[in-house]
Amino acid sequence: MPLKTRYKNLFISIFLSIISIFNTHEAFSQIFSNSQNPLSVKWRSISSSGFKIIYPSDLETQAQRMANTLPYLYKFAGSGLNLNHAEIPIILQNQGVVANGFVQLGPKKSEFYTTPPQYFDSQDWLNNLAVHEIRHVAQFAKLTGIKKHPFPELVYFAYFGAAIPLWFFEGDAVVNETALTYTGRGRQPNWMMPFRTSVLEGRKFNYSEAYFGSERKATPGYYQTGYAMVSNLRTEEGKFISDSLLTRIKKNPFIPYPFSKSLKHFTGKNTKQFFLTTQDLITKKWAEQEQKTPTKDYQVLNPKAKFETNYFLPVRINEKQILALKNSKAKTNYFVLIKDDKTAQKLFAIGQQEQPWFSYSNGVLVWNETHDDPRYKQRSYSVIYRYNFARNTSKQLSKKSRLFSPSLSADGKKIVAVKVTLDNKFNLIEMDAQNGRILKSYPNLQNYILQTPAFNGSGNAITYISVSEKGKNLCVLKKGEETILIKDSRQQLSKPIFNGDDICFNAHFNGIDNIYNFSVAEKKITALSASKYGAFNPAFGKNGEMVFNDYGINGYQIAEIVPKATKIGTDNFVDFSVAAEKQENPPNIFANVPDSSFKSVSYRQAANLLNFHSVIPVIDDKYVYGLQLQSNNLLNTTDFYTAAKYHSDLKRMEYTADLSYKALYPIIGLSYSNRPQRAFYQANGQSFQGDWRENYTNLSISLPVSFSSKNNYYALSARVSTSYTQRYQLENLPSNFINMRKFPLEYSLTLNHSIAIAPRDISPKWAQVLRFTYNHQPFDAHLKGELLALETYFYFPGLAKNHSFLASFNYQSAIGANRFAVEIPTVYGYNNILATSKLKNTVLLNYRFPIAYPDWEIGPLAYVRSFTGGLFCHYENVEKIDNFNRPKTFGLEFNTNLNLLRYLPVVNIGTRLIFVNQMYHQNPLVEFSFNYNL
Repeated sequence: MPLKTRYKNLFISIFLSIISIFNTHEAFSQIFSNSQNPLSVKWRSISSSGFKIIYPSDLETQAQRMANTLPYLYKFAGSGLNLNHAEIPIILQNQGVVANGFVQLGPKKSEFYTTPPQYFDSQDWLNNLAVHEIRHVAQFAKLTGIKKHPFPELVYFAYFGAAIPLWFFEGDAVVNETALTYTGRGRQPNWMMPFRTSVLEGRKFNYSEAYFGSERKATPGYYQTGYAMVSNLRTEEGKFISDSLLTRIKKNPFIPYPFSKSLKHFTGKNTKQFFLTTQDLITKKWAEQEQKTPTKDYQVLNPKAKFETNYFLPVRINEKQILALKNSKAKTNYFVLIKDDKTAQKLFAIGQQEQPWFSYSNGVLVWNETHDDPRYKQRSYSVIYRYNFARNTSKQLSKKSRLFSPSLSADGKKIVAVKVTLDNKFNLIEMDAQNGRILKSYPNLQNYILQTPAFNGSGNAITYISVSEKGKNLCVLKKGEETILIKDSRQQLSKPIFNGDDICFNAHFNGIDNIYNFSVAEKKITALSASKYGAFNPAFGKNGEMVFNDYGINGYQIAEIVPKATKIGTDNFVDFSVAAEKQENPPNIFANVPDSSFKSVSYRQAANLLNFHSVIPVIDDKYVYGLQLQSNNLLNTTDFYTAAKYHSDLKRMEYTADLSYKALYPIIGLSYSNRPQRAFYQANGQSFQGDWRENYTNLSISLPVSFSSKNNYYALSARVSTSYTQRYQLENLPSNFINMRKFPLEYSLTLNHSIAIAPRDISPKWAQVLRFTYNHQPFDAHLKGELLALETYFYFPGLAKNHSFLASFNYQSAIGANRFAVEIPTVYGYNNILATSKLKNTVLLNYRFPIAYPDWEIGPLAYVRSFTGGLFCHYENVEKIDNFNRPKTFGLEFNTNLNLLRYLPVVNIGTRLIFVNQMYHQNPLVEFSFNYNL
């Protein structure tokens, strides 16, 4: 059986999907990476008090620092869980440009992505990452024990995902990072801004909305929800409440809703009740803050939105138009011109960005996008694009680069950007905006992390943010000399720009993110905005007007004022982690990290191909079930599975083994199965049953390649496989039964193009998929057969927003031993309709559309996210154009997306009413479906 089918076991798939988004450091969700690094990466390792740090040789300095930091930090991160020692591999990843970090089981490891984002906390990035992820390490250790047990990891992992809500894991870690340091996301007003804005505007959330999100509203997210709830828990129940909860869950693993019942045991409230209490509490505190903080309302210049819609980084390009980067629940990132009458003109879409960013000047627009390596997805790049408004042309200025936050000079001829090398060295570079040629690189002797640079009006000075463990600095670089205007600040300084000789920037001096001005002449900071919820991203026009983002209940809006400098005001920030901070009473934990030198050794991938970690139950179908031993190595290059399964219908055992090696450019798969088989046949007018066993070996070589350009995604997947089957212990089989199948060959090629999809899209607006398959048996004279198949899928926009039309045309020719094979997609209801002819082709027409986004919470049973509908008309064996008057099946379908039993994976439950062509004498069919999304 091919390796890919081994993942189709019900038990572990369902429960792993519950926790597969677990523990990402950033506020977005990401499934754990299963991708590889290129072979050129040379790996080394350091062992330090239970932490085994595996890292590319480029990161020797950072690895030595983490070898000192992690054991020292764990004493603080684990103290509230009564732990002081850990054993876990830590992998430092440097090939990518997307910041992230996670901890997982199956296999047990943590990964730190060392390239920092352009917006983050006011401390060293790896320290920032470590203090959060090490709390997750402690959480796992509390639940599973420190020592490795005999292969339980995936079972543990599945149980945790089912038993403990993700908001608790993440909220506990954010409280930890905030209480143990001078920074932490809990001290950033913009991190809790969507939550604060909604409740102060009178939009209270039910528990499911806050936890699972919404396709309509801007919701807090489970990080922020968890932070508020765990902070409240620490306030009411003390430092060790997380320890008490996890200990009780570990001791009572099989009670229904174990977390909610444990929470009620200690607090008297279940999860929903505790959330509502917490929401009321923080609403009260924010209302008090609002009363004490002078604010202004600003006129909104963008079109009014009915659901969450963002207009990022507005800049006035003339007296009547404002340029912005728009995204929403309904559409992906694209540039838009906002006119004076508040109408919006779409320009063009762009590709994936880690954080919204662009720069405009003098008719030129530049931005950066994230591009993945075609094969090795651990490697990615940040590339720069340029668009010329006068010529209506775009150009990619850099390839395979690691350049961030490109900003144009006033004349549009130069770009300044941040360059990050593989050894985490940071420099400002200047490049030619016409051809992308690097003109200059500025030294950064202290190697501070650099962020969001910008030119002054004459192009001879640059302002930017630098970051170290001591805090953030507001800097100006002129004639090669750096001047620090604000030094070692814990303010969330970001996106500085010149306003004449002064510098404007974002900060939260009054407890709310606003726009401030630093007078270089007077060395004085004044406020330029007084937003109620948050003001960001200033840009100045010719007459001194300032256009900026003013946050509202439905996202980032556009406002414009002629700014007047005012006093900074009193800091009225509401710090929910005060109790936790007092309980921890930490020193500056990073000030006293040891500075030892550790022995570094080569990490040999060949010696670490196998890493057995779990025995899990597997269920292939209702008749076949068993146990599987699983190995996945730490660098995701080798997967190995071996299983013993029982066929209850045959009352016999099956033994399998699968190996996949993914370090090379092609992926090599080898599988073996010793399995029982049964067949029914006709002889002399009678039916007989025959049994046998067979040794089945399969070898495959596949090549998955994909890349992107702006919002277009392209993929190619080629695969060739062969197998050898030897049958024995033949029972009650005819004399001509073939007991050997020698090396049939299967080839497949899939070509794919699609554009990016938005959260509300049911399918891509534009996409094309072509798949060719050819099977034959050139080495077996006794078992000839061929199969040629072509599958095509063409997606088109529907009649309204987020509607989708699919036209699928498919053909197959099957002869000989393959004559009964079905390789192409079939009409709905195919298996329940008696065939009248051999399958040759199908034409499938599907139209799908959204109906409603109710956000219904049905107690603890379900959270209903959306309803969608569809119409279909399917044809089979079309030979003439006249056949299109007689579809084989047609009908309608209805689906709902929901979260069941307060678990995170989105489940799709659907029903389909199928009408059948009268020639088949078949009553209408009703089908039901149940699917879940990883």
